[in-house]
Amino acid sequence: MKNLLKYLKPYVKESILAPFFKMLEAIFELMVPLVMSAIIDTGIKNSDKPFIYKMVLVLVVLALVGFISAVTAQYFAAKAAMYFGKEVRSDLFRHINSLSYSEIDSLGTSTLIARLTSDVNQAQTAVNLFLRLFLRSPFIVIGATVMAFTVDKKVATIFAVSVPLLAVVVFAVMFGSVPIYKRVQSKLDKVLKITRENLSGVRVVRAFNRQKQETEEFEENSLELQKSQLYGGRIMALLNPITYVIVNIAILLIIYTGGLRVNTGNLTQGEVVALINYMSQVLVELVKLANLIINLTKSMASGSRISAVLSVEPTIPDGEKFADKGDDPAVEFDNVSIAYNRSKEKSLSGLNVSVPVGTTVGIIGGTGSGKTTLVNLIPRFYDVTEGSVKVNGIDVREWNKEKLREKIGVVPQKAVLFRGTVRDNMKWGKQNASDDEITEALRIAQAEDFIKAKDGLDTAVQQDGRNFSGGQRQRLTIARALVRKPEILILDDSASALDFATDAALRRAIHASTDGMTVFIVSQRASTVKNADMIIVLDDGEIAGIGNHTDLYENCEVYREICLSQLYSEEASAK
Repeated sequence: MKNLLKYLKPYVKESILAPFFKMLEAIFELMVPLVMSAIIDTGIKNSDKPFIYKMVLVLVVLALVGFISAVTAQYFAAKAAMYFGKEVRSDLFRHINSLSYSEIDSLGTSTLIARLTSDVNQAQTAVNLFLRLFLRSPFIVIGATVMAFTVDKKVATIFAVSVPLLAVVVFAVMFGSVPIYKRVQSKLDKVLKITRENLSGVRVVRAFNRQKQETEEFEENSLELQKSQLYGGRIMALLNPITYVIVNIAILLIIYTGGLRVNTGNLTQGEVVALINYMSQVLVELVKLANLIINLTKSMASGSRISAVLSVEPTIPDGEKFADKGDDPAVEFDNVSIAYNRSKEKSLSGLNVSVPVGTTVGIIGGTGSGKTTLVNLIPRFYDVTEGSVKVNGIDVREWNKEKLREKIGVVPQKAVLFRGTVRDNMKWGKQNASDDEITEALRIAQAEDFIKAKDGLDTAVQQDGRNFSGGQRQRLTIARALVRKPEILILDDSASALDFATDAALRRAIHASTDGMTVFIVSQRASTVKNADMIIVLDDGEIAGIGNHTDLYENCEVYREICLSQLYSEEASAK
């Protein structure tokens, strides 16, 4: 949590004014028992009604001023806490977006969502309570003890014993519960992960009739979370009864001792009432302090989890170089090898390929052969373990990442669209794209017809593009990449949902309309890559062959097997 306090620096004024006004409220509250004592010892004892009315008016003024101070303190505390939450959340989101795929894969999406939402909210609530209570509660506890000594030193020794005893109980409970709430948050991550997987894959769960098993797994993890929360709750539940027992025993001792001293004339009845009021204030403030400690305990666990994400350094630092197209190859793989995090085996090994500008490259191979990994190295989503990947003659590790990715249009395997309109989604590719540019990209991507049949560029897009078919989503994501007219276009198995005729029409349109563009086409289909200028055949992370369709069919056994297994079935289905 300490690492997050820097986010309060811009709001130092609010962070000072909130506890200041709470202190004012506390001062007025500490004066109330003295006024009550005066009413009893002077007004009631002497039947002095004007004095009683006068003191009641003083009580009303104290209450009114205390209320104004409390509202003002709440305003400043809420303002500081809300802005604190906003700054932490924004910085955390910005930091997550700076991480490479490797760090995000390692941390886990569900964990990051939990830390952006529940953890930040917990820390924000703790800041609000802290600013309002961290000075007020201890001040009233200590102030009530001091005021008790001004009333009667002998009775006040009860305060001197009970208050430290209460402090020991509170802090013992706090330190005992911190590790428990850390475990609670990690179990919450697991529940969120299962929830996210089931909601995003609900169709698959139902298709395989796995509802019962998934429900049982969710209940099992929820039960573990419940047990951890109950265990932590039981420890925290000890706080109130123990403090109430100590305080009430202290009040009984005050009444007993005070009664004896009243009988001997060393103490007045009003002073006894004042002492009881001071002990009651101590009780109320300790309950508030206990709630503050509970929230701080949870927030410390949340704060450490937020700090853990913020402390993750991106393994892909930004470079400064950039270059335009020239005589150098568009992309060059020089003895490239890569192994993902926590993996001993290499996903790609010893790749050497040079791709001239304007070349259409087909990449084909079996499942897990490294096709997607290969193209992900070009925009530097991952860094190579060995060797180098060069774009326009410059190692991608030396490129400015923003400049590099401006040159590249990527269509990932999973077609992802965002809520809004077709026009909004197309402008992800080029922010200032005109309607004519968007329409041209849609035409090349074979998406113009079905968009015109709806509401044109104003066609609504639901979350994840749920109101479009799989093939329509793929064509829209291809259009989104084409609208920026990139120098390098990467189609990562992005036409898998298209029929053969549409796929062929798409490839012809891209070839005819993208003069000078270097295109990488990743596909499982031999028919999709057979007309490429260069075909790279991958097998278990290594290059099995490079060349055109004819050469590879004759000389590359892996490619020939793919062709025979696919082209035969296609010809048979065509007949």
